[in-house]
Amino acid sequence: MRKAALSIQHLLAMFGATVLVPLLTGFDPFGGESVNPAFEAIKLLPDTIAGAEIVKVEIPTEFTRSISCVEAAIKEHNPDVVIDVGQAGGRACVTVEKVGINLADARIPDNAGEQPSDEPLQADGPTAYFATIPVKAMVQNVREHGLPCHVSFTAGTYVCNCVMYNVLHLCATKYPNIRAGFIHVPFACEQVVGKASTMASMPLETIAKSLEYCIEAVVTNKEEVEEAMGTTH
Repeated sequence: MRKAALSIQHLLAMFGATVLVPLLTGFDPFGGESVNPAFEAIKLLPDTIAGAEIVKVEIPTEFTRSISCVEAAIKEHNPDVVIDVGQAGGRACVTVEKVGINLADARIPDNAGEQPSDEPLQADGPTAYFATIPVKAMVQNVREHGLPCHVSFTAGTYVCNCVMYNVLHLCATKYPNIRAGFIHVPFACEQVVGKASTMASMPLETIAKSLEYCIEAVVTNKEEVEEAMGTTH
């Protein structure tokens, strides 16, 4: 199936047409979890969404290695869009991140044992980068398909924020034609067995559908929608 899709892409290129290539990355398990719903959901996505060819890559939950793995995938696949996906245990639905900040402050060590405290991700980098994908359009499209979704204004200070900020820094300094952003997903249902009864979760299939609608919006919307989706606190 993948070979057929690629041959179609090459055929279109011969006639001057282009096929959008979104790169989706998801983390490996961390923090004692046996699975990470980010990459598990990515694996459930179709290979094409709204005519775009989806590239799926797993990356390590490590401050140092994660961004080099993303850049290696950028060099290999030459994507038009990079969307990194991570787990946010405790959130009730898929949330699309608006901003990544220049800060690493890890409550727990990453999978390599690294635990930075109050350190900048880029010594000479700006305080923050805003996502360059249409965040509100993505949220709107998921909601229009009957699933909950929200804009988030904090990607945390762990490896998720590290990847979001550093990918946006890469795009700002080395790959200006690539749009980029980050999506957080909740725990999968099987992850909350034995956790507090109030711990939120979502079926992997529903997470995957939410991601699919997010990507669909990225493919079909280069401009952001004008709708207030902010918070009061």
